[in-house]
This record gives sequence, C-alpha cells and structure tokens, in this order.
Amino acid sequence: MITNGLSVDVEDWFQVGAFENTISRDDWDSLEHRVEANTDKVLALFDAGGVKATFFTLGWVAERYPALIRRIAEAGHEVASHGWDHRRVFTMGPEQFRADLAAARTALEDAAGVAVTGYRAPSFSIDTRTPWAHEVLADEGYLYSSSIAPIRHDHYGWPDAPRGAHQPVCGSELIELPITIARFLGKEITAGGGFFRLLPSGVTHRAVRRANHLNRAAIFYFHPWEIDPGQPRVTDAPFKSRLRHYSRLGAMAGKLEKLIAGHRWGRIDQVAAEAMRRPQ
Repeated sequence: MITNGLSVDVEDWFQVGAFENTISRDDWDSLEHRVEANTDKVLALFDAGGVKATFFTLGWVAERYPALIRRIAEAGHEVASHGWDHRRVFTMGPEQFRADLAAARTALEDAAGVAVTGYRAPSFSIDTRTPWAHEVLADEGYLYSSSIAPIRHDHYGWPDAPRGAHQPVCGSELIELPITIARFLGKEITAGGGFFRLLPSGVTHRAVRRANHLNRAAIFYFHPWEIDPGQPRVTDAPFKSRLRHYSRLGAMAGKLEKLIAGHRWGRIDQVAAEAMRRPQ
C-alpha cells in the first residue's frame, strides 16, 4: 500500500490568508490565541487514529508556544516549516525569503530539539512569480517542499506544474510534493482545507484513491482552527472570506476521523523518501 501524506498547517485563526487584509500583524499578539489548544486537539485525534503526520508550523507560533512544538515532536510527528508569519513567498525577494526561512527554522528547531528539513509555503505561494524559491530552499538544505497547488484558484495556483513528486532544481535532491488535486462538478480543487470541510467527504476519498491508482501518494492538509467552531468571528472581512473560513467547522473533526480511518497515512518526510524510490 502507498503511504499518503497527512499534514497540518499550524497557524492561528487570525493568521489565515482570508483575513490578511482585515487583521493587521501588529494586532496579532492582542487577539485571543487558540492555536495551542486546537493543535493539542489535533494531536489527540491523530493519537486516537494511530497515525503520524507533519506539522508545518509558523516560526511565530513556535516562538510563543515552544512546549507545543516539543509535544508534537515527542509524539513522533514531523515538525516542519511554514515560514515565519505567513507572508506569501511571492511578496518577498530571494534574500527576504532566505531570512524568513532562517528565522522560522531557528524558532522551530530550538523548540522541538530536532532538525527541520521540510517546508510548505503559506497559501501554496510558490508559483510562476517565484522561479528562485526552490533554489533558495535547496541552498538552505531543505530535503523537500510541499508548496505548490497545481490548479487555478483566486488565492494560489500553478496550473502547469507537475502533479506528482518531482525534483525542481537541477543537480539538487530537493523534492517538491504538490498538494493533491480533487474534482467536483467538473472543477479542480485542492484535496484538503476548506474544500474538504465544505464538500462531501467522498470528493477527497476519491482523490486519494485516484492518486494511489496512479502510483502516487496523496498529500492532504488542514489547519487546527478548522476544528474550532467556537473561535472569534471577524465581522468586517469580505463575505466570501467569512463563508470560506467559518462554514462547517463543527463537522470537520468527524470528517477527519473517517478520512484517517479510510486510507494509509504518514509523515511527509516519509512520503518524500518513498516517492523518489517509486517508479513514476
């Protein structure tokens, strides 16, 4: 059986891309923080399901909640980087990106006590505007990235990118593992996050099975805030953003339990290692 990649993008409810033009970074520390409690719930859910996963975590979170990062590592999960404070890669230049990577890695490694070798760009923001990003990751010693969504979307997407594991930098062993694509009513969507929460579960289950049929591991993701129906409401955000963010939060945990039980899952570093040994 193919092991599929189970991943969590660890950020708080106010750090998401949907609210980046509504909530200032300067206000983050004054808001109610729920990321630690929500991530602990995710850890309990994974423990009950008997699975290990990768937690792509903001350096900002690791700096404030080092004990949480240590708990993730001690539970046997992978601690990986989600950048420092959720700035999209295409808003930075190469040296800014390098500095962002360094700050996040330092905070994560200091907290976890383990090496960080995996990276996911906030909002899948490695695309045609950032042809240098993978080279920077390779230069910094990352073994893999899971930063591309090979679809068209209003917030992200690189539709012409490969859909399976590949090596984006000539002469480097860096592996890119794009997020898996699902289909719903003729439209391509990502297998995870809001689409998983909002749409029938069968959409994602079929996407996982299809990836495995193509001899690929599926890569699935979600966020801790997605299992938190009690989180604060941002009333002045655009309606579309609020609809995406708050809909069906109460259903998410149950859907995750069934998804975990229905397929074979593991850490992304494990999936990356297996992918390059598997005939494509």
